[in-house]
Parts: sequence; C-alpha cells; structure tokens
Amino acid sequence: MKKTLYILIPIILFGLVIFKLKNNKEVAQTKVYHFDKEQPVNVQADTLKLQQVDAEQYFTGAFEPEKEVKISAETQGKINAIFVDIGSHVKKGQPLIKIDDALLKLQLQSVTVQIEGLETDVNRYTILTNAEAIQGVQLEKAQLGLKAAKVQRNTILEQIAKTHVTAPFSGIVTAKLSETGAFAALGMPLLQITDISQLRFTVNVPENDLHLFNLNQNYPVKADAYNELTLSGKTTLIGSKGNVANSFPVQFSINNTPGLKIKSGMFGKVLISEIHKRDGLLIPSSAVIGSDIEPKVYVVKNNKAVLQSISIAQRIKNGIVVSDGLNAGDIIITGGFINLSEGAFVSIKN
Repeated sequence: MKKTLYILIPIILFGLVIFKLKNNKEVAQTKVYHFDKEQPVNVQADTLKLQQVDAEQYFTGAFEPEKEVKISAETQGKINAIFVDIGSHVKKGQPLIKIDDALLKLQLQSVTVQIEGLETDVNRYTILTNAEAIQGVQLEKAQLGLKAAKVQRNTILEQIAKTHVTAPFSGIVTAKLSETGAFAALGMPLLQITDISQLRFTVNVPENDLHLFNLNQNYPVKADAYNELTLSGKTTLIGSKGNVANSFPVQFSINNTPGLKIKSGMFGKVLISEIHKRDGLLIPSSAVIGSDIEPKVYVVKNNKAVLQSISIAQRIKNGIVVSDGLNAGDIIITGGFINLSEGAFVSIKN
C-alpha cells in the first residue's frame, strides 16, 4: 500500500502543476490585448484647400563640410602610435600616425651597403677599362647594377616616408578607425578629418520656385540652432535633374563663423527676401512624419492610411506650406497616430 502511495503522490502533484500552468496560460491570454488589423483606427483628419499665405519664403536643408576625407595607409605595417583623438584640431602637414618602419630601415641599410660596393666596382672598372685591362661590358654591368640599387633605395625611402601619416589639410578629427598596435593594411582607413571652416548647404527646390535662385548670387542662410546668426551663402549649383518629388537641388557655399559654430549635419534654411502673398496648401506641423529631408504625411484613400512623400516650401507659425506631393481636396491625418500604419483602415473622428 505504501509503495502504491509513493508512486501515486508524485503523479498527482505533477498533474496538479500541469493543470495550474495551463490555467495560468489561458488567463494570461485573455488579458493580453490583441490589436485587430481589420478594426478601423480612430484618427483626426483635415481636408486640404488652397489658402492665402503671407510669409517670408524659405527652403530647408542641411549643412555639410566642403572637405572631408578618410585618411588611409599608403603602406602596411603595425601602427606604432596615433597622435590624435576624436575632436582633435589638426593643421595641414601635422603628424597623425606612425607606422612601424623597422623592416624598411633594415632593407635601406642593406641596399646602402650594396650601393657602396657597386660604386667601388664602377670606379675600379672605369680605371681598368681606360687602361684596356678589361672589356667595357663589365663596367656597363656594374653601372646598371648601381643604377638599379639606387632606384631600390629611393623606393625604400618613399616607403619609409609613407609610414609618417600626416594631415592633408587643417580640420578636426571626426572619426578614429584604428588603434595603436593594430595592423594597417594598404588602403585601410585609419582616421577621418573634417574641415568645417567652409560649408556646403543644399536645399531641394520645387520646379515652380527654381527661378528664385541664380548662380553665383548670395542669399541669407540661417542655422536652426543659431537663429540669431545670418550667414551668406553663394549659389554654386542649381541641379539639372529633379528627384522623385520633382524638386531640384540648389547648393550654396558658406563660410563658417570664426568659432565654427555651425556643425556638419545641422539643419538650416535659405531665405528669400521678398515677402509676398500666394495660394498654398497649409498643413499642421503635427501631421508631418519624418525629417525635413524626407517628410511624409498620412493621406486617407479608400478609408485606408497611405504614406505620401511631400516637399516643404516653407514653415510659418501656424504650420507648413507644402509645395509638392499633395493636392487640394486630399484628406490628411493630423492626429491619432497610435496603432496607425501604412494600409491601416481608419475612421475619422474630428
């Protein structure tokens, strides 16, 4: 009887545990929220219409450095020292990295000894040839050997010089891509140097506004981070090919401030001095998804949310003027973005 109990008790306990775990799982599943993709998402929306816009026109873009380069190894070897770090200011020609040159120096010593011996041979063969004691072919052979050895020495000296990696221009170290003790392979990037004293500023301009810009003309440019500063941007490029939104790149060259306040990657705007009225599509800033570089909005089509790329013509106090991507009569979503995704069914609840 006891033996039977010893067998039954563990089986009963095991069964109770399995029952409890199954029950807990069912309870948990009933409490988990399951989002129904077929259930419409409640959103707020506006129907677009043309309206008068009275504001200073501007176009947004981003600042980039005129000069930025990854410093690569022109010879291979162990990195003995890196003299700079991220954020270091460097001058043109300043030493940045030292690659081991011990083997090259041994090769240089060897070829130097070889050259000395060949020079001695050439001198001796010259005397003997002049005295007609030997044939001139031996002298020619020694001269050719000396010439080849000198070429080899110059090649080794060039390789040794390449173990001293220097800055090609003045700037800031913006990336450190290797460490002391690592092996530098030929062509392997080691550091990145960026010069932000001269900047490139690029905006995308709709075809209808392209006439506002002329090559080699100066325009006021502001950085979003320093709105009190006004820089002068000279037009260096007006693109001849539009993007998918039918906007064209317009590029400006800008001198940075003495303290290099404007950094690579900062956003800004180029201002058009004339203030005028014009019809435009004005949408709330909250409706825009993404950045000023690739702005998008949700448009309601057939009761579904569809992402639509747009071009921003200007920002004003009460919203954004859209220059391309939307039309009067389009319905855009302005609120209720929780659970909203491309292709989701929507229900407008304004």
